[in-house]
Amino acid sequence: MRQYFERLKHAIVKGDWVLLLLCVFTSAFGCLMTASTTNYLNSPRYIILQIVGTVIGILLYAVVSSLNVDFLMEHRNALVVFNILFLALLIPFGVEVGGNKSWVDLPILPFNIQVAEICKITYILIAASIMNAHKENISSLRSVVHMGLHLALLFIMNMVLSDDMGVSLIFVFIFAVMAFAGGVHILWFAGAIGAAVLAFPFVWPRMDSYQRLRIEVLFDPSLDPDGTGPLWQTTLSQRSLTGGGMTGQGLFNGHRTQNDAFTGQHTDFVFSAIGEELGFVGCAAVLLVLGVIIARCVWVGMRSPDYGRRIICIGAAAALTFQILINVGMCVGYAPVIGLTLPFISYGPSSIVSLYAMLGLVSGIYARPKATSHERYIRPPLS
Repeated sequence: MRQYFERLKHAIVKGDWVLLLLCVFTSAFGCLMTASTTNYLNSPRYIILQIVGTVIGILLYAVVSSLNVDFLMEHRNALVVFNILFLALLIPFGVEVGGNKSWVDLPILPFNIQVAEICKITYILIAASIMNAHKENISSLRSVVHMGLHLALLFIMNMVLSDDMGVSLIFVFIFAVMAFAGGVHILWFAGAIGAAVLAFPFVWPRMDSYQRLRIEVLFDPSLDPDGTGPLWQTTLSQRSLTGGGMTGQGLFNGHRTQNDAFTGQHTDFVFSAIGEELGFVGCAAVLLVLGVIIARCVWVGMRSPDYGRRIICIGAAAALTFQILINVGMCVGYAPVIGLTLPFISYGPSSIVSLYAMLGLVSGIYARPKATSHERYIRPPLS
């Protein structure tokens, strides 16, 4: 126990304070936007829960920073079991939100938990552990199959239990970026793309009709010419973004934002609310800060001489990048509405907590860029 508190103290002193301050600044702005986008409700509940989630996240950032990532990667099988059991909570406790059952309602918590948000952190560690074990021959058939099986397990479980394509695709994107950064040969990616093209005619008819329609309207707006069907949220989102002009209508003064014009203005479409109330300048500032956070994660990884640690940082950066690209794409009409939040900005206590925990791994790597001589490390097994 004493040794753990020594590591915690070291993590607090030597951890990545720049990354933490960037995250706190961004989530503080997110709390402000939560207050604005839920102002019409005349209830402080959302802002209180968002602040509580931020405080818990900051504490968890420090705790995770103190963990030995080598030890975590050694116990890859335990992480796999954790993911399976955690996703299995969707069976007895899953609740439907926004058309999918990706949330767990536990009586002991005042808010729901999106289990995949937690699983993506452990998946980054699992993928890094596998890649670290195979790093001498990362492009071999055995290595790629090993990585692919773990991805398939998580992807299929999440899709079957939650029917949430958006969150499931995060795992695919994390895997692809980590594999590319880790040195997997480009021919494997070409083969994967080819397989996806061949599988498309069989997968497309088996998708739910509403899922197909959300994609089809992006290429053929005539399917919803009045913008009252699948394009309803996207149409209102675009109007909010353009309605803000260069500097916006002012916080707590957005015409649509303050009148509850469309669903999800404090979650999936908070970027549109920023556009309406703070204009192009506000949107650009948000993307700039989020871009700096991603760049910081990559920089921390690149300064580490340890392969596994580098890959973990790249995985965290990939998770953030995918969410930002899809969320902003939804708001401007270039991506289907699949329910992904804008990191640190959108309302969601469980999302905030998981983001701080994930970046706590990066902070720990900043504090300990390589294993020290007194830390026990056993190379993860190949099988």
